[in-house]
Order: sequence, then C-alpha cells, then structure tokens
Amino acid sequence: MAASTAQPSPHGSRRWRTLCLVVTALVVAFGAVLSTGVGGPEVSQTISNLGLCAAAVSAALACLVRAAAFRGRMRTGWALLGLGVLSWGVGQAGAVWLETFTGSVPLPSQADLGYLGMILLSSAGLLVLPVAAQTLANRARSVLDGLMVAVSLMLIAWFLIIEPLLDAGGDSTVALYLSLAYPLGDIVMVTIVIYMLALQRRRGHTFAHLALVGAGIVAFAVSDIGYAYLNLTGAYASGSVTDIGWFAGFSLILLAAGKPIVAPAADEQPALPLDGEGGQPFGVLLPYVAVLASLVTSVIFFSRTGQNTAFVAYTRSVLILLMVGRQLLTLLENRNLTRNLETRVADRTAELYASEQRFHALVQHSSDVVTVVGTDGVVLYQSESVQRIFGYRPRMLTGRALTGVLDAESASRLADALRSVSGRPYATTVLELTVPHRRLGLRQAEITITNLLGDPNVGGLVLNTRDISERKELQEQLVHEAYHDALTQLANRALFRERVAEALETRGAADDVTVLFLDLDGFKEVNDSLGHLAGDQLLVRVADRLTASVREGDMVARFGGDEFAVLIRSALGAGEAELVAQRIVDELHEPFRIDTRDLHVRGSIGLAAYAVLAEGEATDTHADDAEQLMRNADLAMYKAKGAGGSSFASYDPQMLAGLVERLELEADLRLALDRGELRLHYQPTIDMADNRVIGFEALVRWQHPVRGLINPLDFIPIAEATGLIVPLGRWVLEEACRQAMEWAARDGRRPVKMAVNVSVRQFDRSDLPTVVREVLTATGMPADQLCLEMTESVLMTDTEENLAQLVRLKALGVTLAIDDFGTGYSSLAYLRRFPVDTLKIDRSFVERLGEQADNTALANTIVQLGQSLGMSTVAEGIEEYGQLAALRDMGCTFAQGFYFSRPVPAAEAGRLLREGAGAQSSAA
Repeated sequence: MAASTAQPSPHGSRRWRTLCLVVTALVVAFGAVLSTGVGGPEVSQTISNLGLCAAAVSAALACLVRAAAFRGRMRTGWALLGLGVLSWGVGQAGAVWLETFTGSVPLPSQADLGYLGMILLSSAGLLVLPVAAQTLANRARSVLDGLMVAVSLMLIAWFLIIEPLLDAGGDSTVALYLSLAYPLGDIVMVTIVIYMLALQRRRGHTFAHLALVGAGIVAFAVSDIGYAYLNLTGAYASGSVTDIGWFAGFSLILLAAGKPIVAPAADEQPALPLDGEGGQPFGVLLPYVAVLASLVTSVIFFSRTGQNTAFVAYTRSVLILLMVGRQLLTLLENRNLTRNLETRVADRTAELYASEQRFHALVQHSSDVVTVVGTDGVVLYQSESVQRIFGYRPRMLTGRALTGVLDAESASRLADALRSVSGRPYATTVLELTVPHRRLGLRQAEITITNLLGDPNVGGLVLNTRDISERKELQEQLVHEAYHDALTQLANRALFRERVAEALETRGAADDVTVLFLDLDGFKEVNDSLGHLAGDQLLVRVADRLTASVREGDMVARFGGDEFAVLIRSALGAGEAELVAQRIVDELHEPFRIDTRDLHVRGSIGLAAYAVLAEGEATDTHADDAEQLMRNADLAMYKAKGAGGSSFASYDPQMLAGLVERLELEADLRLALDRGELRLHYQPTIDMADNRVIGFEALVRWQHPVRGLINPLDFIPIAEATGLIVPLGRWVLEEACRQAMEWAARDGRRPVKMAVNVSVRQFDRSDLPTVVREVLTATGMPADQLCLEMTESVLMTDTEENLAQLVRLKALGVTLAIDDFGTGYSSLAYLRRFPVDTLKIDRSFVERLGEQADNTALANTIVQLGQSLGMSTVAEGIEEYGQLAALRDMGCTFAQGFYFSRPVPAAEAGRLLREGAGAQSSAA
C-alpha cells in the first residue's frame, strides 16, 4: 500500500519534468561522446566507466527512496529492484578496477557476479510486485500465458542471438555460457515486465512506472546482446557504442523511480478486482502476440537459411502444447461463466419478480392512494388502498372522471393542476383538496401529481393522495392553543397584537383604534387566601363579564395573571371606548360568587387611542404602532391604579416622558453608589428633658452630577421597586455607623445613638440580621447604640416570620423602632408581641397639635400607650414651640423637627453634637 493516495503536487510534477530533461540531455551527451569518439579511445573509455557507475548508483538510490514511500510487497519489490541495479553498479566498479590496474577484464571475472546479481535480484523484485487477486483457474492460465511468452521469446532469441553466438564460438565454454546468460536473463526480465504490464492493464491501474522499467531492461538487453556477440568474437572494448544501451537503461529506471506517486498499489488492498473482471484485450492477446512473433521469426529464418534444428522443433512442440492447455482452460472457464451467467439471470429474474410483488403490496397497502389518470382526468388505474382510506372500491372509480367525485371548487382546482403538469414531462405539483369519504363525509386530502405520460410503463398522470384530516385538525388545534389563553379561551397577547396591527392597517381616516388594558385590584389576596383554584374560577368569571360588557365586534384578550385587554374600533371622538371602560368598571363592582363565597375585586383600566399616538409617537409599521398602543395603555392603567383603583384613565404623552425620566433616573441610581454620589445627612434627636442631642437619624441624599440634589421621594421608591434599596440600605447602615464611631473617636466618648431606616425589601430578606452583625463588627459600633426603624406595614405582613426576624435582630442588641406610628394598623396586639423599643409619632399628628382637641388626644394616647408598654416615644416634625410644649406636657421622651435642626451634612451634625441643637432649643 502506498504511503499516500493523493495526486502528485504541481511542484512534484515540475520537478519530474526537469529530471526528464536533465536525464535526456545526459543520455544524448553520453551517446554523442561514445558514438563520435571525441578525444580518443581513452576519453571514451573513461567517460563510459564513470558514467555507467554513476548511472547505476543513481538509479539504485532512486529505487530505494521509492521503496520507502510504500509498504508491503510494493516496498519489497522496489527495494529488490534497487539492490539489483546496485549489484550491477558494483560489478561495473569491479570491471573498472580490473581494467585500470590489470589492463583487461577477463571473462569470466569477479565483475560478472555483480552483473548476474542484477538479473536475479531485479527478476525477484519484479515478481514480488503485487498483482490482482486471482482464482485457481486464472492463476493456472496466467502461468501458461507466462510460459507461452517466455518460450516464444526464447525461440526468437535462438534465431536472433543464441545460434549466431554459438556459431561464433569463444575462448571457453564458461565464457560462452556466461555470454549467453546476459541476453537470456534480459529475456526473462522482459517477459516478467510484459506480463506485469498485462496484469496492471487488467486491474485498470496506471503502468507508467513499470513501462519505464521495462523500457530500461529492453535497452539493457540490446547492450547485453551486443556485448555477448562482440565479446565472443573478441571485438568488444570498454567505451564502445554498445555501452549506450546500459546508460540509457539505468536512466529509464531512474526516471521510473523518480516519477511522482499517483495512486496506491499494494497486495493488502482489499478492493482489487479479480483477474479477468473488466480485463483489457492487451492482457488476453499478449501470449498470442508473442507466439505469432516467434512463428514469423522462424518462418523468416527458415526461408533465409533453410535449416531447422532439434531445439526449434522441440520449442514449437512445447508452444503447441501450451496453447492447447490454454484453450482447454479457456473452455472450462467459458463453461463456468455460462453456468454462472445462467444462475445470475435466474437469480435476477427471481429478484425482479419479488421486487414487483413487493412494489405491488406496498402500493396496495400504502397509506397513500395511488391513482393513474389520463389528461382528461379519467381514472386508468386505482390502487385498492382507496377502499381503506376513502371507502370506495377501485372498480367504482376506474374508467370514471375523477373530477366527477369532487365538489365544484375542488374539481376545478384539480383540473387546473392536471393541465399545469400535463405539458411538462416528469413535472410535479402538490395541492390540498376536500375529498368526500363514502361514509364519513368530507375529508382533507393532500394530492401530489406527477407527469409520467412519457413513461411507457405508466402512460398517465400519477396522483398520490393522502388523508390529512387528522393532521389539519391537530394543526388548527395547535394554532388555537398558540393564539388563545388556555384558562379563559380568550385571545392571548400574540393574537391580540396581530389584531391591533390589522385594525391599524385597515383603519379609515375617520376611524380610531383604542386599546384598554385592565388589571384586577385585590386578585393577589384571593389567590393567597383561597388558593389558585379559586383564583382560576374568578378569572373565568371576570372573562365572562368582560365579554358581556364590550360591544359586538370588540375583542377581549387575557395576557396572563390578572391582566386583560380589549380592542375597540370606533369613530374619532365618539367616546365609545370610555363608555365601554365605564361599563367594565361598573360590572366589576358586583361581587363574584365562587363556591359559597362572595368575592369582591375591582379593576384599574388604562386607555390608549391611536389618535393620541399619531400626534408624535406613530412609527413606520403597524406592528410597532400596535406595540406602542399596548405600552401606552399599560402606562395609563398604572395611573388609574395609582389614583386608588376601580377607575379608568386615558393615556397622555406626559406619562411616557415621566416613564423615560424614571428609567434614566433608575440607570443613574445603579451607578450612584459606585460613583460616590450618595451622601448622608443627619437630623438630630433631642431629649425633651434637657434639650440635649442624644442621637441622629441618618437620611440618604443623592447629589446628581447633572440634576443636582434629588429629593429622596423621587429616588427611594425607584430603589424599592428595583431592589436597589438592598445595597443602598447596607451602604447607609455602614456609613452611619462609621460616622458615629468617627465622632466618638474625635470627642473621646461613647458613640452617639444612630437611627437607620429599614425598608420592606431589606426586612423581607432572611440575611438582614447577618448584614447588621457584619456592619457592627466591621465598624466597631456598639449594638445598643444602633436603632433600626421600620414602618407598621412591615410588621403586619407575614406576622410569624416577621416576629422571628425581629427576635433575631433584637438578639444582636440593637434597638427597634416603629416609624410613622399611627398611620397604619396601630394594633395593640402586635405591639405586645413584637420586641419594639420606640414609637415614633407621625408628623401628621404633631403638625396640628393645638388646632383640634381630637388630634391632641390622639398624640397623647400614643405617648401614654408607649409609657404603658415601657417604650420611649419620639415626636417627628416639630416646627413650632407650641408643638414642643404640648408634647413635653404629654410626657413625650424625644423630639425631632426643623424647630431644632434640618437634616445636615456630617460636618454640621458634628458641630451640633458638640454645641447643641441651636438657638431655638436654647430659647425653649
């Protein structure tokens, strides 16, 4: 097997062509010197001796290099061929040495061992080269073919070479036989080469390399014949014209070894064909060509000399016997071939019959109905599967126009399809038709029509019909599920968006398209308290009411959860969308009866009309406009929900501007912590007894690089909604504790009390106690000097879990306070259960102290409640001395407000801590 199966590269081909030119030039130069005798006999002799040695060694090295590129028998064959050439080169070197130092080369001599070594080694190498796999009969025929070629060449050599040499005589018998051995050896090698070329032709392989080797051996044979004759007559001398053949022979072998590898050739290759399969005439006729050549040679020789020897007679007899044996083998092969052919024909006939029966069974039992019709639509053939699939017997349709079975529309479409393909051989078309079943009514069918009018075995238009009714039903079901809500069977978001786009596309100049976006108020409480089954039942009832509330032609959709939408088409300015929205709001006021309960939910509705969108937000495509309408309705819905719910609101372009501003603010807030834009301001807490600053409440401020100082009411809700309040709250906690410790280190005293607000998002996280502990540890802040403030709403949701959270925080040693007390649930039960230390009276009660007795009484009640529970009280929002005096009379413990100080930066707060809360407090 070759080392590579790739085609020779262009570089390799160019290199070989260059080698051919160089070798040709050398052969011509060598032949010219020896033919003309330029420089005298000594020059010719020197050039011949050196040239033959160099040529032999070069050819041997090239063969050995070529052997390295192969494996198996191919490598061995080229290696033996190279060693044979090298053996000749060694013999030539010995002859040159004898001639140089003794003055002559006797026959026989040591050099003849090298020359004869080439015959043995090269012949062995040629025989080792791989050949095609052969049967026993083919192998015997190949042996006979080789013998016929060898005997024929021997007979030719007898007439042309051997007999003249015998007649010429020689110095000794050994010299005679040695002289004859060279041309006879060449005949053997030429025979092997010719036979190998024949086998290569039978295998369909290239034989350029072997042909070059054979040509080289033929050149060798010419020189060997001349050498034998001249040597026996005593006329041979080194450097004569006879040496040209040897030089040319080695040059051809060199070219054969240097020719690029084109394809692999090895005995290990399993795909080689058997000898005789696809054989070439050259390989078959070669033995007869050789016999014919020997016959012609013998006739010519006999006509010229009139002599006939025993050797010639015996040789002819052997040839006749070999030819008879070969013919007998050929007869046996023909008989075997005939039997094999008959068996193969029988097998092929049986295979075709089985294939025909199999095809017939497949057609009859196929899930497709096969019909052959003429160009007029008359059925020429109908498969039996039509009875199983459509209920008709084949004879009911054969000879009948197929269009007569179908309804008018389907018949017209089928006729058009038949005409479209009838003029184009082997054309195909596919169509879907409604086909009547004999018992089951109308069915959907897919028909593939193929024009086989030109096929003599068919001669018609072939219709392959398949019942696709179930597939169509499944497809329609999948489409319905893809575009409808599974619970309420209303349209879903995808279908609603398509319908809005269609409405915008078909909208007239005086028409308007409005989208209503509905979100239920209180639905989450129903789901959480009664379960999802009750929630699903409620959604179905809501869907029914929405469908009953809209006009005919309006479209109701459910987007998921408790979100619904309505598409309304109306005249511009008619106000029909608002009327529909009001009807929906009114309908939702009525309770829903679910099992044994009456459930109350309300709806917040946002309206977005295309007339408003067209003023500046319309896009180039209806699909984008549909998306914009739906977004605008969503914005309007949030406005309605923010107004208290159970109402509707219409979209205004300012809503979008506010949303964009909110998104920009959110994006900036995400970067504010990293950029160091957040600051803490501190509002002092005053002891009512001695007006001392006993602590601070840390309040976050945002110094925006473009917008300036942003109100906390603008960005704290955004932080709550996005979850940014969690990292923001931790930063506030760390900064407040750090600042308290910095003041303590500066003044050399215990850290001041620091109050920090905790949001709902922070409190809902189970890691809040861990975060507080880490901050206390990192800053060194004493736990009892940290107060965490939270609103009543935080404490009233998930009471048991919140109680556990407060207990974990209290275990750290921190103080807990309820901020804005009195504005929430104000339940005495949870005050007794929760480990709260401080109540902060909301500013709404403080700012109206003295105006109404009820307000004074409520604030006083909160103070008394705190005292009874052992809690301290902090009054927020004190701005006047009268408020301070009233709270002091009530027994309120601590106070905060602008009367003492506004929230101030850390430096100003440090001054207040040293000097007190300002002139107001002193005057008080």
